Amino acid sequence: MSIALNGPLALVGAGKMGGAMIAGWLERGLDPKQVFVQDPGPPPEVAALLARHGIPVHAELPASMPEPAVLLIAVKPQVMEEVFPPVARRAGQSTVVLSIAAGRPIASFAKHLAATAAIIRAMPNTPAAVGRGITVCCANSRVTPTQRKVATELLSAVGEVGWVEDEALIDSVTAVSGSGPAYVFLLAECLAKVGVAMGLEPGLARRLADATVSGSGELMHRSGEDPAVLRKNVTSPNGTTAAALAVLMADNGLQPLMDAAVAAAAKRSRELSA
Repeated sequence: MSIALNGPLALVGAGKMGGAMIAGWLERGLDPKQVFVQDPGPPPEVAALLARHGIPVHAELPASMPEPAVLLIAVKPQVMEEVFPPVARRAGQSTVVLSIAAGRPIASFAKHLAATAAIIRAMPNTPAAVGRGITVCCANSRVTPTQRKVATELLSAVGEVGWVEDEALIDSVTAVSGSGPAYVFLLAECLAKVGVAMGLEPGLARRLADATVSGSGELMHRSGEDPAVLRKNVTSPNGTTAAALAVLMADNGLQPLMDAAVAAAAKRSRELSA
């Protein structure tokens, strides 16, 4: 699907996530001449990508830039109050402001924009860096169906896209998928550590854990099966897997631990958004 915009795309923040998005957009046919980038110092790999496509990087969006169709904010939340107010002045009547900054609610952008401003808050996750992320969006009432479609097309360049109507659900999304990759990486760490404890050479234990986690994820992705079905498929009655699952699926096993962990992440997300 080729990405077509009726005006410039202004990207504020060209770090790893912003860089991954640029790569995806260019692969999907977005005209590099439509892209304007503001960043004081992108990572070398992003700077090289931009240079290859003739996209200049600006300390501030140039005054000559026409009214953007999309103003995409991809800076760290802690610098948002410094960066966004001057950038907000570039938004026009037909601009949609699309933020992927964690913990920043729609209201935090609206206070710097016209009352009619169209704003979308999006929560991506780090697998977007390899085109396998998932992003969930929430729009204010000013966002048009066309602007929703454009946002979906842009974010689809780095993975799947979903929408929620209640912004409060973004805290749940953050806890499940935004923070979720860290839970999976921790699982790989734990598997490798127990492998070493059971006598495996550390390098081999790491390879076994990493390949098992990544391969299982790819199997789940390609098969489209429910995870419970895949789990049952690999579990022979009274076998080794069944013995392990009896521990993990006990009343005090993995599920209550995951419940508590995700609840803690959601609580912290609400605190950061306040």
